[in-house]
Amino acid sequence: MDLWTPEREQWNKGFQVLCGVDEAGAGPLAGPVCAAAVILPRELEIPGLNDSKKLNGKKREALYDQITARAEAWSVAFATEEEIDEIDILNARMLAMQRAIDGLSLKPDMALIDGNRDHGSRVFLETPHVTLVGGDGKSASIAAASILAKVSRDRYAVQELDALYPQYGFARHKGYGTKAHYAALDAHGPCPAHRKTFLKKWEARRL
Repeated sequence: MDLWTPEREQWNKGFQVLCGVDEAGAGPLAGPVCAAAVILPRELEIPGLNDSKKLNGKKREALYDQITARAEAWSVAFATEEEIDEIDILNARMLAMQRAIDGLSLKPDMALIDGNRDHGSRVFLETPHVTLVGGDGKSASIAAASILAKVSRDRYAVQELDALYPQYGFARHKGYGTKAHYAALDAHGPCPAHRKTFLKKWEARRL
């Protein structure tokens, strides 16, 4: 599949500088949500580039290095677990994505956003943009962003969360609601990295 079709459509409309945007970590019980924005050179060929969910960890890491080395600009940003609890996960996703766009060293004319949401109840994407359902498998720019977001969040879980709270096994499950993670919650209770609004089912089970 040609991953440059969505970009060409925007170039043909006159937009010159395009960035792809995606996020990772909307579903875990703990840790931040991470977003990335990437501006690639036009028609750049990166063998194996695809939706991060279709790649194994080793391949994602290798592609991360290629993307960051060859991109014209890239940025990674987070919305914290405290922000997720305060404004909800949808608004936090939008916040992280806008932060990633704002962090680019080049200002994009247009952003290609994975999914079909561009706002929550409180946070709106301010950069001119189009949404693309399944964009991480259709657009080179979004696929690149999906890889940077996924690798960056996984690294945060392993290097930061697991180091601070080793009893929860964050290096293994990255904060997702696995059986082992729930067992650790049962044994130790929540830690400051947990999203309080995501623990309602666990709390209800304990009542």
